[in-house]
Amino acid sequence: MIKSMTGFGRCEKVTDQYKISVEMKAVNHRYLDLSIKMPKRFNYFEAAIRSMLKDHIQRGKVDVFISYEDYTEEKLCLKYNKALAAEYVQYFKEMGEQFGLTDDLTVTALARMPEVLTMEEAPEDEEAIWKILSEALKEAADRFVESRRLEGENLKEDLMKKLDYMAELVDYIEERSPQIVAEYRKKLEEKVREFLESAAVDENRIAAEVTVFADKVCVDEETVRLRSHMDHTRSELKAGGSIGRKLDFIAQEMNREANTILSKANDLEVSEKAIALKTEIEKVREQIQNIE
Repeated sequence: MIKSMTGFGRCEKVTDQYKISVEMKAVNHRYLDLSIKMPKRFNYFEAAIRSMLKDHIQRGKVDVFISYEDYTEEKLCLKYNKALAAEYVQYFKEMGEQFGLTDDLTVTALARMPEVLTMEEAPEDEEAIWKILSEALKEAADRFVESRRLEGENLKEDLMKKLDYMAELVDYIEERSPQIVAEYRKKLEEKVREFLESAAVDENRIAAEVTVFADKVCVDEETVRLRSHMDHTRSELKAGGSIGRKLDFIAQEMNREANTILSKANDLEVSEKAIALKTEIEKVREQIQNIE
């Protein structure tokens, strides 16, 4: 199968503690360009996120948006600094001995000393968060790839139709080419006879002139190569995979052959068909830009 480079995928995972949403969208790009916008607390997972997405995507400018909501109420925890409390007690005893004071130290009083008890934000359960995040990422990526696949099938069908039309144009050019030479010979003979009137016509000279003209307007090599490129494009479309770059190169070669046919055209009808052929190849190239 072939895949388009435009796509969209979204997934939302909700638990008792968290809600994580992942949204992905992409447009055409020569290479893979991943842009990830997420909460700072997820920066730790960026390498894993990129690795996972590269398993699903080969080309395109992909924007990934990750949002996060924490439903847990216990976001703070109390931390007891044992070493600092011991120092307070030690210094209180020394002060009592030094100044002859009664030691009335209580646990409550000690707890009120600076930095003995502190409130800190509870540490994140990274393993639990990654489990939810990775599931959301995978489902969003699967939906993203599916949307690309469906669009890719539409592109494939459209390209096949364009190739069929191009084949019809090439058929006409091949059928018309011998007629052009025959018409040229007829016109040449009429002009020679008109010029010489009653004199005999030199058939060998006319044959030589016709041969030179035929060489100038002959497009057999170009149409053969063009058909080969068209067949190659069809086979690549049927084979599928990441074929965008390869098809773009083939389309450039098809355009080169069409340009040569147009430059050799010495006939209005062939010129019109060659122009139509170039127009259709350009449409094919535009569509190929959307293929991964």
